[in-house]
Amino acid sequence: MEKITRLRQRFVSTFIRIAKIRRPNLIKGKESILKLPDVVQSDGNSRALVVTTAGFIKRGSLEPLFDALKDKGIEYSVYSGIMPDPTITCIEEALKVYNDNNCQCIIAVGGGSVMDASKIIGARATNPTLQVRDMRGMFKIKNPIPDLYVVPTTAGTGSEATVAAVITDEVDGTHYKYAITDFGLVPKYACMYPEITLSLPKHITAATGMDALTHAVETYTNLYASPMVQKLARKSVRMIFDNLENAYNNGSDIKARGRMLMASYYAGVAFTNNFVGYVHAVAHTFGALYGLPHGYANAIILPAVLEQYGSAVYKPLSELAEVVGIRGISEQDRAERFIEAIRQMNKNMEIPTRVKELREEDYNTIVTRAIQEANPAYPVPVIWDAEDIKLLLRRLQG
Repeated sequence: MEKITRLRQRFVSTFIRIAKIRRPNLIKGKESILKLPDVVQSDGNSRALVVTTAGFIKRGSLEPLFDALKDKGIEYSVYSGIMPDPTITCIEEALKVYNDNNCQCIIAVGGGSVMDASKIIGARATNPTLQVRDMRGMFKIKNPIPDLYVVPTTAGTGSEATVAAVITDEVDGTHYKYAITDFGLVPKYACMYPEITLSLPKHITAATGMDALTHAVETYTNLYASPMVQKLARKSVRMIFDNLENAYNNGSDIKARGRMLMASYYAGVAFTNNFVGYVHAVAHTFGALYGLPHGYANAIILPAVLEQYGSAVYKPLSELAEVVGIRGISEQDRAERFIEAIRQMNKNMEIPTRVKELREEDYNTIVTRAIQEANPAYPVPVIWDAEDIKLLLRRLQG
């Protein structure tokens, strides 16, 4: 069975390389958000839906963007009801605003939740006969989404570069997270605007940064990573080790903020081309069952998963260790030191080692969902069964 699974994963990895998933065009530089209306106009769009959160509207953070849109004669409508872990209700509410105002494109300003929701809103707008649940899984979206312009406000999810969007649904009376994946979900433009991240609270800086690190590390340790994927993952890991704690300790460090945005982007491109792994599969269940922020859950789970993989990841982890300047007498030594460095980074940013919300009575639910997500799609270093995941959960339980 495992042999068949690996053959399937190798085939998918080869297909992805041949397909050459497109990347978003990047808008960078000082006050880069003010360049966005020019791009929207040059694409022939004159009516936009701006998707964001209530906080950005309340703080007036987007007024310069709104003024710039007006100056270019671009009409815009706003949907600011996106919450963490967006639901189908959010999607349908925003879709109504989009349709009622005859919008032609979407501008998403926010973190992963906003960007993911905007992808699905776009997919619903151009595929009206498909409900959100119909899109679950891979390659279910028939028609291209409208032009999507994203401004990531956290450095972590990499959604500005990915083919996936995660939605929270209710299945059998409980919350359930699942992914919608399609090559057409990659945004057309990503505006890298570090100024908007300066006000991020420390705990969000930490959680989102560790989310990006998890993307890069899971991608690098997975099988069948292409040289391009490996290069981007190494670059992301190095930038995160060099800049995350600086951004955490000094939120006004614009250089660290900008580098973290790019590290998140590189990790997003990397995992789009080689998937994630059991860290994400388990973290998604923790988010759905306990409301744990995704990056926070990833940060706790990552070192435990890497440790449980054992010798299967010594080589790639030793290579990442060398990238960030960690030395050791052997592959195993360097790999273990790298895992310990992740734990130390978590400790420095007040991220715990255990999940106090985790309950043994939830084990079977978590196992079922994690295996459903990860097996057989993710080319993980070691394919786990139910007992392997239960072992991980026992190690994580607070």
